[in-house]
Amino acid sequence: MVFDPGFYKGKKVLITGHTGFKGSWMSVILVNLGAKVTGFSLDPDTDPSLFKLCDIKDSIDHNYGDIRNLDALKSVFDKSKPEIVIHMAAQPLVRRSYEEPVLTYSTNVMGTVNVLECTRLCDSVKSFLNVTTDKVYENLEKEEGYKEDERLNGYDPYSNSKSCSELVTDSYKKSFFSGRSISISTARAGNVIGGGDFAKDRIVPDLVRAAFSGQDIIVRNPYSTRPYQHVLEAVFAYLMIASKQYDDVSLSGCYNVGPEDSDCYQTGRLVDRFIECWGAGLSRVDKNDGGPHEASFLKLDNTKLKETFDWKPVWNLDTAINKTVDWSKCMLEGGNIRKCMNRQINEYLKAFCD
Repeated sequence: MVFDPGFYKGKKVLITGHTGFKGSWMSVILVNLGAKVTGFSLDPDTDPSLFKLCDIKDSIDHNYGDIRNLDALKSVFDKSKPEIVIHMAAQPLVRRSYEEPVLTYSTNVMGTVNVLECTRLCDSVKSFLNVTTDKVYENLEKEEGYKEDERLNGYDPYSNSKSCSELVTDSYKKSFFSGRSISISTARAGNVIGGGDFAKDRIVPDLVRAAFSGQDIIVRNPYSTRPYQHVLEAVFAYLMIASKQYDDVSLSGCYNVGPEDSDCYQTGRLVDRFIECWGAGLSRVDKNDGGPHEASFLKLDNTKLKETFDWKPVWNLDTAINKTVDWSKCMLEGGNIRKCMNRQINEYLKAFCD
């Protein structure tokens, strides 16, 4: 078994960025597993937001704060005394990073420094995971997937700031955690999709908004290729890494969290599959808006994650799209969002643990 659902029962877990898309899914999962969850984050930056829709706030220790504020962050560490820290707070958008590079670097670099500094000063932490991105690599547009030992040098301010976050983590690991019984890792995930992502300038949220409004779907880069996966693939991989390294510091490292090569889709193909699954006469319009540089081809090599943890992806992209449409229609029809999420989590968890 690659994941023990009973591991997290009673564990104290601190999540930065718990009000975001991935953070909301992770919070619901951990509450379901019996963990004692503390969150530190800004308010959701979208309306609607998954954090509010899933009604998780009262089930966790919710703390509003900015990871750039070291004193505020440290006070939450001191109060909660976490055993596991999962760092996901970030400015996560490529296009916004061109508009606000200082905000992007200060959040993604100095924010990571602050989280690691609080971890350094907190004796209770045994497992730390920094969630970065597949975009940390110097992208040479090659067909082979990037491996963990390849050069880090993201192109745009977002990607580059995440490359820096990786380097900060490695420096803290070597400088301050050597010889201590605490595991430090990073996870580099591909593009995630799933119910509840309302971010600007992401293809699946754009698809859902178009479906809700009945408008044409505008596709900026139909031929760009990305490693798409369902959000539960990434979140459960994070939880697996954090749990497995809890008692085994030798598992500390950096890990690509990506789908099989067959699920590295061109964006246009993903859009067509979504339209087919939605089934309501949607249509796509390919229209490059002249925006800033974005890579046209990117793949990850997930061999290390497979071999280290006996892990493999559970849901292929067709299933991921079906689950995203299912969640979105639940919202559109005024259904119970938390119940829908719990159903999908249980379906995934059963397959993940088999």
